[in-house]
Amino acid sequence: MNLNLNSKVALITGGSRGIGAATVRMFVAAGAKVVFNYQTAKTQADALVRECGPENCRALPSNLSTTDAAQHLVASAIAAFGRLDILVANHGIWPPDDAPIDRMSDEQWHRTVAINLDSVFALVKHSVAHMKTQGGGHIVLVSSTAGQRGEAFHCDYAATKGALISMVKGLSTELARDHIHVNCVAPGWVDTDMSAAALNHPPTREKVFRTIPMGRVGTPEEIAAPILFLCTPHAGFITGEIFNVNGGAVLVG
Repeated sequence: MNLNLNSKVALITGGSRGIGAATVRMFVAAGAKVVFNYQTAKTQADALVRECGPENCRALPSNLSTTDAAQHLVASAIAAFGRLDILVANHGIWPPDDAPIDRMSDEQWHRTVAINLDSVFALVKHSVAHMKTQGGGHIVLVSSTAGQRGEAFHCDYAATKGALISMVKGLSTELARDHIHVNCVAPGWVDTDMSAAALNHPPTREKVFRTIPMGRVGTPEEIAAPILFLCTPHAGFITGEIFNVNGGAVLVG
C-alpha cells in the first residue's frame, strides 16, 4: 500500500517538534509540499526545513493565540505553494501544573481556549473556504484521550480537546458534499517535549504507565502515521472518525 501525497500541499501547525515534526517528515517523504508554523523553536524549525529541503518545506513563525494569526497563517501557506489540500491542526498547550477548578485562573482558562480551540476554528474556517474552490481536501484535528474521558486538574485542556472531537463530528457531515474529509487523531501519552516534565517525574510516570495497557507511551511517529493515512486516497470512505492512538488507554479511562 503506497501512502502517496504527490502534488498535495499541507499546512501542519506546531510542526517544529514532537508529533508535528514527525508528521512534516512523513508528509514530505510521501511527496507533499508542507508549510508548518513554529512559535519559539526557530532553531529546530530551520533544521527541519534543511532536512526536508526548502523546495518541499517552509517554516513560518506564528503564535496561534488569536484568530487573526490563524487566518494569516492559512493565507501564507497558500501563498507559499499556490494551493492548500490538507490542514493538520496539531498545535496546542497543556499547562503542566495541576490546577483545581476552584483555583484555576481566568487567564489560564482563556489562554488555553484561545490557542487550543479558537485558533483551530479560524484555521478550519479559512482552509475550508479555499478547499471549496479546489473541489475538496482533508482536515485532521489532533485531539487527546483527555477530550474523551476528561482529565482531573486540567479541565481547560480536556474541554478544548473534547470540543475538537465535536467539531469533527459536525463538520464531517457539513462538508461531505464538498468532498472535504474531516477526521481526528486522538493520542494518549506521547514522548514529546510537552509531556517531558510529567514523564520525567517518577511518581507521575508510574501513574501514567498504569493507565496504559501496552505499558509504554507512544512515539511521535506512531501518531504521525495515522494522520498521514487519513489524508490519502486509502481513507477515501472515512470521515467523522476519531482515530484513537493510545495503547489502549481509553479502554481503562
